[in-house]
Amino acid sequence: MYKHGRFLHWINITLIVLVLTLSGCRLTVSLTGGNIDPRAKTVYVQTFTNNSSLVNPTLSQDFTTALKNRIQNQTPLTIINDGTGDYSLEGEIINYTITPIAIQGNDAAAMNRLTISVRVRFSNSFDDTQDFDQTFSRYADYNSSLNFTSVESSLVTEINDALTEDIFNKAFVNW
Repeated sequence: MYKHGRFLHWINITLIVLVLTLSGCRLTVSLTGGNIDPRAKTVYVQTFTNNSSLVNPTLSQDFTTALKNRIQNQTPLTIINDGTGDYSLEGEIINYTITPIAIQGNDAAAMNRLTISVRVRFSNSFDDTQDFDQTFSRYADYNSSLNFTSVESSLVTEINDALTEDIFNKAFVNW
């Protein structure tokens, strides 16, 4: 019985020391692994214009909305429209192409690839060493026997998800 009491006494002292030690520390928890400056409150996301030679009329809005949604869902930042955010993401869609990738014996493509490339300029008003100007590119493959217009929307959604994840990770997670 005496040993049990000493053990509990030791546990209580350890817990008190641990609480006192941690009470002087600032603890930041991020569910996304993000690296957002605690002073940051806002982000400006410009509408990404489609400057590619092959134009999808909704791509600009679809991509911009996907990027804003990712930021809203994974950060506490408020998206603003006036260009004066603590963080800023601007750029343009520079490539939207369809290329054959798997040629069959009769010189016909068995698979095609939709590729989207986006040039992104990111600025961090608190730490300009985090700024970047980079092109991100992703693709999705589809069976060439399918009518492109019937699969285009799902391919664009898949690619936008991958692109916005890459951009988010570069801007806010420092990967």
